[in-house]
Amino acid sequence: MQGKTSKLLRATSIVALVAVPMTTAASAQDTTARSADFEEIVVTSRKRSETLQDVPFSVNAKTEEQLRNSGATGLADMARNVAGLAITDLGPGQSQIAIRGVAAGQTIRDMAGVKEQVGVYLDESPISVALFTPDVDLFDLERVEVLRGPQGTLFGAGSLSGTVRYITKAPEMNSSEAVVEAGANQVDGGGFGWSLKTAVNLPIAEDKAAIRAVAYHTKMPGFIDAVTINGREKDVNDGGKSGFRVAATFKPTENLSITPRILFQKLDTDGYPRIDVWNILGNPYTTTEPAVTLGEREQYVQLEEGLSDNFMLLDGKVEYEGDNVIFTSITSYTDREVEVVRDATQLTGSVTFDFGAPDGVRLDAPLTDTTDLKIWSQEVRLSSNNDGPLTWVLGGYYTDWKRDYGQVLDTPGWTDATGVPTQGTIGAGVDQPYWSALNIDFKQVALFGEATYAVSDRMDITGGLRWYDYDEERRLRFDGPFADPTDRTDNAGANGFAPRVILSYDTSDDVTVNAQVSKGFRLGGVNDPINLPLCSDEDKAIFGGRDQFEDESVWNYEVGAKANLGNKGSLNVAGFYTDINGLQIPVTAGSCSSRLVMNVPSARSMGVEAEFTYRPTENMDFAMGATITDAEIRSTVVDGAGNVIGAIEKGNRLPTAPKFQFNAALNYYWQFGTDYEGFISATFQHVGSVYSLVEAQADGYDTFTPRNYGGLTVSSISFDPKLPSYNIGNFRIGARRGHYEIAFFVNNLWDERAYLSLDVERGRVARVGYLTNQPRTFGVNFRSEF
Repeated sequence: MQGKTSKLLRATSIVALVAVPMTTAASAQDTTARSADFEEIVVTSRKRSETLQDVPFSVNAKTEEQLRNSGATGLADMARNVAGLAITDLGPGQSQIAIRGVAAGQTIRDMAGVKEQVGVYLDESPISVALFTPDVDLFDLERVEVLRGPQGTLFGAGSLSGTVRYITKAPEMNSSEAVVEAGANQVDGGGFGWSLKTAVNLPIAEDKAAIRAVAYHTKMPGFIDAVTINGREKDVNDGGKSGFRVAATFKPTENLSITPRILFQKLDTDGYPRIDVWNILGNPYTTTEPAVTLGEREQYVQLEEGLSDNFMLLDGKVEYEGDNVIFTSITSYTDREVEVVRDATQLTGSVTFDFGAPDGVRLDAPLTDTTDLKIWSQEVRLSSNNDGPLTWVLGGYYTDWKRDYGQVLDTPGWTDATGVPTQGTIGAGVDQPYWSALNIDFKQVALFGEATYAVSDRMDITGGLRWYDYDEERRLRFDGPFADPTDRTDNAGANGFAPRVILSYDTSDDVTVNAQVSKGFRLGGVNDPINLPLCSDEDKAIFGGRDQFEDESVWNYEVGAKANLGNKGSLNVAGFYTDINGLQIPVTAGSCSSRLVMNVPSARSMGVEAEFTYRPTENMDFAMGATITDAEIRSTVVDGAGNVIGAIEKGNRLPTAPKFQFNAALNYYWQFGTDYEGFISATFQHVGSVYSLVEAQADGYDTFTPRNYGGLTVSSISFDPKLPSYNIGNFRIGARRGHYEIAFFVNNLWDERAYLSLDVERGRVARVGYLTNQPRTFGVNFRSEF
């Protein structure tokens, strides 16, 4: 620990040595005076600019400064600061988002056909994928908008329960600007991290062209230790994230703007933030194998794990502003390549044990998942551009989505150990007991429109409608003794409508009430075939023949109020009831070591959320947010014998959704010397207990009978499948002078160990673990704007 602390001290000294001369060289100007009035945030959540308080439904928006003050560096950090937003965190680059409790449970990597419930956009380009939602770096953003409730009318199929929008800073025509951020951090008991980020804005031709470029690199510290057959390895889950973003805006005429952009981000991790509580290969109960007792932030692995994620986005926006109409076109192309390597030795070993070959249980078995994703999308729209009582937007949308996904389980020596050949006629090679290749071709077309009419000076009514039609073709190839050898092509498709109606009324100049009814939808798809050779006869009967799953839809009923508090702040509240039909629940197919999606006829989520911001003086501001959610299944799914399948039972909770969530933030500023400003920022987040899987609520799920590999001294293993509530606090103190800022921070002040999701292999018998958060972290950041 002493060596790691010295690393942080050296890094802090370097940052300080850079900062001091630069600060000394700054002009002796006073720090910009702060206003005592509350500054409203302008958003584009209805595809037109308006203040946050003028949007007639529930929206949260965080500026870059607010995100920085809260200690947020990624999506999971941000979610804890937004009421009603929840993240199932499976590690960097592998997050799933839920809003207002509308959630089906964590989607595993091999469920390639599952679509997202929350749409994620970079400006106006869709970037969400059900599991691999890009964890966009929060540097040089204008803001992040979270739109709660179905947004299907304007944002389409991925926005069943809401939408998250990263809004980047656009090129500015006649302004030169540069920003540099450098930081270093040390995890308590873990690794050392650092970051370097820069942004530059340059005008090219006066009033005609400008460019903005962003580049960044972050070294992510590890904090999980791995126990292996050769000893212990420290901080195995470290990694790095690098990227750049370049946008240029051209204005050939006063009314026409063209903005092409390229974004590239590369994410690499060497392991996963997983804590193991049971592993068939490493546990304290064995009598014939090496006994292993794991510490509080340790896992057992036999092989190195990791993830590589290359994400590229090319997009272009063309906008022409006429006298009464604005024409907008957004074209985007996404190219994503993801490779995930997992140590599947414990999973393969448990199957090998069942094959009657205990000597082959410890054969190395890396499982490699590869995803190659290419998405074209095109949106065109017309919107009103006048001051009349009617504002409107009409548009069309098309997307062509191709995903190639495959898995290869290499297990050298497996055939010799078991006597079972692995080579098949479809793709499996020597010592590959499992092989798969999926080719998904998805196309969707949609038409949409929304209009708002001012009935009077105080009342507005909004109506919107989206029509969609999609087709999905999926070629499925599976091979090897673990799989059911398959080579077939399945098709799915549907069409429908998603309406929205909103009524908004100003009860006074400072208070607006609103009510809405809206529909959201998530498209269905094709299930993978189950692994029949591993299935019991009972599980074949229960889970066989479920080749497809249907669309999921919601009807949302909502009332809310927004109040301006005398130019000092705001208070926004909303109550909602969401009726969910055909909820797409991921289910583990019993003994088959397979997963599929089943539609649950009925579920619902209801609750209330509130957000309060206030600036009592020019030197202080604070904010609070809270959500109370009651989300549960309203129907029971049974097999032919009347047994409940996968805990899909009336009254069970929907996963991922905490019943109570609370956050608070306080910022205080003061002047010292002649031109210095000091600041303190403190944040607190409480997240209630959750289940990350519906099936984790099944009777007896918390106790299972392990395979008796290694002469176990126990006949059952118990654990808690409910993820307990947790509290996170962050603190930041620093100073500004002119264009320069230095800040010291402590994230996770009291070193809370939070369980973020449950991670099980082969229905628990191979491994049980939890994904966890980063421990207490000390750090320093330097920022310069010029």
